[in-house]
Amino acid sequence: MRDTASVRGHLPDENPGFVGRRTELERVSAALAEHRLVTVTGVGGVGKTRLALRAAHRAAERYPDGAWWTDLGQLDGERLLVALVADSVDLADHTPGMAATGLCRRLADDRLLLVLDSCEHLAEPCARLVAELLAASPGLTVLATSRRPLGVAGEETIALDPLPPAGPDALALLRRAAGEDFPAAGPAGEICVRLEGIPLALELAAAQIRLQGAEAVRDQLGSRLDAAPGARFDLLAHTERVWPSRHQTLRAAIGWSHELSTPLERLLWARLSVFRGPFDLASATAVCTGGPLDRATLPEALDGLVRASVVRPPDAAGRHRMLDTIREYGATWLDRTGEAGTVADRHAAHFRGLAGRAETEWHGARQLRWYRTVDAHHTDLRTALDRLLRTDPDAALDLVGSVAFAWSCRGRLREARDGLEQALLLSEARGRVRARALWALGVTLVLQGEFGPAQDVSERCAREARHAEYAEPAGAGAGAGTETGTGTETGASTGSGRDRPGDLTLDAAALAGLLALTTGRPTAAHVVVGHVLDAARGGPADSAARLRCHLVRVFALTGLGRLAEAREKALRLRALCEELDEHWTRTALEYQLALTGLLEGDPVAASGHARAMLEGTRRLGASLGVALGLDVLATALAAAGEGERAADVSGTGEAYWRSTGQPRRGLPGLRALHEKYTDTVRASIGEPAYEEIFVRALTGLPQDGLDRALRGPGRHG
Repeated sequence: MRDTASVRGHLPDENPGFVGRRTELERVSAALAEHRLVTVTGVGGVGKTRLALRAAHRAAERYPDGAWWTDLGQLDGERLLVALVADSVDLADHTPGMAATGLCRRLADDRLLLVLDSCEHLAEPCARLVAELLAASPGLTVLATSRRPLGVAGEETIALDPLPPAGPDALALLRRAAGEDFPAAGPAGEICVRLEGIPLALELAAAQIRLQGAEAVRDQLGSRLDAAPGARFDLLAHTERVWPSRHQTLRAAIGWSHELSTPLERLLWARLSVFRGPFDLASATAVCTGGPLDRATLPEALDGLVRASVVRPPDAAGRHRMLDTIREYGATWLDRTGEAGTVADRHAAHFRGLAGRAETEWHGARQLRWYRTVDAHHTDLRTALDRLLRTDPDAALDLVGSVAFAWSCRGRLREARDGLEQALLLSEARGRVRARALWALGVTLVLQGEFGPAQDVSERCAREARHAEYAEPAGAGAGAGTETGTGTETGASTGSGRDRPGDLTLDAAALAGLLALTTGRPTAAHVVVGHVLDAARGGPADSAARLRCHLVRVFALTGLGRLAEAREKALRLRALCEELDEHWTRTALEYQLALTGLLEGDPVAASGHARAMLEGTRRLGASLGVALGLDVLATALAAAGEGERAADVSGTGEAYWRSTGQPRRGLPGLRALHEKYTDTVRASIGEPAYEEIFVRALTGLPQDGLDRALRGPGRHG
């Protein structure tokens, strides 16, 4: 979920360097008006992505349900294709079953534009998915970019050629990229002709013009492009097919940029190709150092690649990225050096370590920062997990166990479940790492509503926790080799004595309590967490597991009707969370306090707490949390007799529930209150008026509705 949006949908900002393409843009726009699948084809570096983005921005207003962008270049296989597309259309799919089913259901009644960028390496799975989506959603239009057509029935293909080499657009692009107003006649014009108007080649040349001048670049390109084919840097040539002549020109231009790079820059270029998503200097340093490329020399090499337009300049968060074509070239060099496996292992180890640090920092003031770090590096964490599943399943279990809870909070339940189940199947590790993974899987299953499987996992988690904390020798860990990424050993989680439950047992109890709460058994929840908390040493501030158990106990007290006790404990826990700067538990406590206010007949207090919960869930980007918060706020407004506002908030809540792919859920007590007070306000303002407001909110921009919901009285203290 995104914090703000002026229009429904999400498209990246346009590249300010877009030049020309008026005719091609009109062709794409006309094709989108008449066809449901339009594919822009062309060689790498010809400008397919820029044209598609410009066309999507231009067409967005024609689609009531928005224009949405999916960058498929970050995928290294089809397994996460549906998950990535679902995420790109803000479907935090919490449902079990086939992944494509939830996506089809999400798009079934929508009129939207879905842009799939860089399909070529996944052409066949993309074709299958697009065909399924188009069949399920009559109002869907797909705009794809690929080096070859997808081959789906009804596809309209638009082949994109380079800019006319001797025309004004190629020269304008070169001028803009180089930051210099060249005359039409002279070296700049010759460069455009020699590079055949290929935009990426012109950008690489512009970078060298800034360093050497146009005449030097013209002369160097002349010597390279006039050379025999064997001297044109054919490292990307494939034996199974003949490349188009203009692609040979692009390869020659990239190879020329490669030759002009220093040896250290070339080495860094090759090693950076292991990153599938954006990377910062710290990650590049951790993964790419070795031999002559060390911590002292790497920053300068990275700056050199940025100056040469091989690596994009850092964004506001300090993250760089490489275009797919340039990354592929670097990957070819990496393979030729024989380092591909070594660097991939370093990449996996680095992101395993990052996952471990994120887990360690979850309980404390840096929780939100690390939560966002895990989100920002999601693509490379998945890449690292895939590598470890093949090479070191025990390490894979450690990595996914560290981040799966954060993924679930973010709405990536399918990915969390998939990664956990694969790692648990492949790994033979016992102890802490397995208990933690089982706990995370259990939470994921509960959030998906899979209560039967969740019960089985909960019992396995409890057994594994007992094995780790009581049966294993102190400090043995879950297989000594599996804990190096986190720096945490089993002994560290068991507290100060072997006779008392540690954090693993506490989390197992919290999982059992969560499952009991969501299935309407507050007594069981209260008993299971109370038993473990009474036996454990320390207070709720001592660990995340203790805090989670105390949270479950508060909800259990609410379910048991012990409202004054529940409110008093919740307020104390909330104050502790504010002191710790802990966000996730604090948000859950606001939900509980809102529910308690409703049960005590204080809708004003309930509204304040509900808005505080919504502010927290929006910061966490948790669609399910927003949906739950809107339900409790709508119930509070209805209880206060504010029928029109209750209808508006309830309609917005339905929109967020649909974004999770499942029907309205929540604790049993809230569901009953919601139905009771909704029936009351429907009667008070009239069914037609309620439905009109509800539907207007449901079909409007969800984040506009959320903004309206938050513009109420301040939060209750």
